[in-house]
Amino acid sequence: MITTAIFTFIWTWNDFFTQLIYLFSPEKFTLTLALRAFVDASSQSSFGPMFAMSVIALLPIVLFFLAFQRFLVEGMASSGVKG
Repeated sequence: MITTAIFTFIWTWNDFFTQLIYLFSPEKFTLTLALRAFVDASSQSSFGPMFAMSVIALLPIVLFFLAFQRFLVEGMASSGVKG
C-alpha cells in the first residue's frame, strides 16, 4: 500500500496533461505548467532561471524518494516473492 501511495504521489506530481486541461488561470498553475509557460513563445528563454525553476520542481520528488526509498525497495522486493 505504501509503495502504491508513493508511486501515485510521484505520477500525480509529474502529471502535465490533466493539469493543462483543468487549470486556466496562471495564478493556479502547478510547477510543471509554470515551467512550460516560462519558456518564451519565440524560443528565446533565459536558461539560468529556467534551470533553477526545474530544480525547484524536482526537489520535492527527490526528497520524497529519499525519505521513502526503503518502502519502495521493500515493496518491489516482496512483490516477487511467492508464498
